[in-house]
Amino acid sequence: MSISDGSDMRRTLVISPNWIGDAVMAQPLLRLLRERDPQRPIDVLAPTWVAPVWRAMRQVDTVIESPFKHGALQLRERWNFARNLRQRGYAEAYVLPNTLKFALIPWLAGIARRIGYRGEHRYGLINVMHVDDSALPRPMVWYYAALATAPNPGVAPPSALPRPMLQVTVEQKAEAVFGAGLQPALPLIAFAPGAEFGSAKRWPTSHFAQLAQTIRHSYADAQIVLLGSAKDHSVCAEIVALAPMTRNLAGVTSLDQAIALIAQADAVVSNDSGLLHIASALNRPIVALYGPTDPDHAPPFSDVAKSLSLHLDCAPCRQRECPLGHHHCLQNITADMVWQPLMPMLAARAHRINRS
Repeated sequence: MSISDGSDMRRTLVISPNWIGDAVMAQPLLRLLRERDPQRPIDVLAPTWVAPVWRAMRQVDTVIESPFKHGALQLRERWNFARNLRQRGYAEAYVLPNTLKFALIPWLAGIARRIGYRGEHRYGLINVMHVDDSALPRPMVWYYAALATAPNPGVAPPSALPRPMLQVTVEQKAEAVFGAGLQPALPLIAFAPGAEFGSAKRWPTSHFAQLAQTIRHSYADAQIVLLGSAKDHSVCAEIVALAPMTRNLAGVTSLDQAIALIAQADAVVSNDSGLLHIASALNRPIVALYGPTDPDHAPPFSDVAKSLSLHLDCAPCRQRECPLGHHHCLQNITADMVWQPLMPMLAARAHRINRS
């Protein structure tokens, strides 16, 4: 679709974060915008690797894939792109990344209201300015949802917020399951062993392998798939080497397919990663593993979810690599500690099957 296709109806533009998990956690903002103005179309400008997440949100009218290289200013390209955006008739733009280069686009496009956080040198580019306290940062869902209202320093309680929600059709789930050579009638457990942020957020591969063996001991027909990007393939290969009953689909499935497989999963075990938040938005049973990050800052919102964190004195350090070199915050979370909350999740699935 050409972005120069015009429309008489005033539209809203949302400029996506670069991270999958952040995009998921921004979905309540779109729900609030749609509740405020049900007739106004919402477009999202997103990197190609994040676009599938936005396509799974029913509030989104059009996803426009960003042509820009990650990290590059590309001022001339942004000016030309903004000139085309101007023809779509936007009344307002929500700039979710905090960088200067993304704030340039709606300003160059002549969009009247440009809403976002203070970020880097954005005065004038953002004219409805929100401020987050770096000493006491807002949880991510509220961080984005707060942009739907006038700037204020408060933080709503979690119960006051709509939780992130993605939509996957029955046909999409079936296509992903059969495409991966899986059996829809058998238990499906998804592991997400990767983490784009850095190795400090990864639960050890040996622990994932031990958990897989424990699952298969209790559920001999369980299908255990390892999901992630191509960057996670080698990490997942380590798990397969220790637990050959697992299947490495990292980098094999597209993000659209991974979303559909997670939607079909009976349970998900994940590091603090984008796939964790996808599983949360699909309301799958989740065991979430937190080491150097704060489980209260970006928790899962599923009806059935368990966040595991040892709350060590050195955590959350929020570092890509363990500054102390021991990785105790995740190394000391054992496979049995994960199996304890996972066990009733799988038992509930078996109970449902038996009753039907």
